[in-house]
Amino acid sequence: MLQFLNKLATRSPWIYRINAGSCNGCDVEMATAALIPRYDVERLGCKYCGSPRHADVVLISGPLTLRVRDKVLRVYDEIPHPKVTVAIGVCPVSGGCFRDGYSVGADIDHYIPLDVIVPGCPPRPQAIMEGVLKAVEVWRARLEEGVCSHS
Repeated sequence: MLQFLNKLATRSPWIYRINAGSCNGCDVEMATAALIPRYDVERLGCKYCGSPRHADVVLISGPLTLRVRDKVLRVYDEIPHPKVTVAIGVCPVSGGCFRDGYSVGADIDHYIPLDVIVPGCPPRPQAIMEGVLKAVEVWRARLEEGVCSHS
């Protein structure tokens, strides 16, 4: 049992990004955290993936606009459990500077549970890296819960 658990917990978590209607400020910082060697989220053992069906951790940026709401929710539902959701920036949580705009609906947490929030407008790459580390901790804990509950 313990060997199986260690094997699950050492697997690299895969990250998927969703832009829910942002100004791209947070997306630029996420790309910085992913691609520039100074930050490089992959050195933490994480990998970016191109399909939500392979993801373990999802990073969401931007306010949830009415135009993309249904698409974002459909993509989110494709991510298998146990998934961890990270809000990047203030927009997913409060709408940021787009709050009360005609194209912005309710905050994302009305539709999607948020596990980790990385504040900032836009957040610095260091903060994104810290948020990803917290998300990996939550993901590993959920894996352990899932394995232990099936024992």
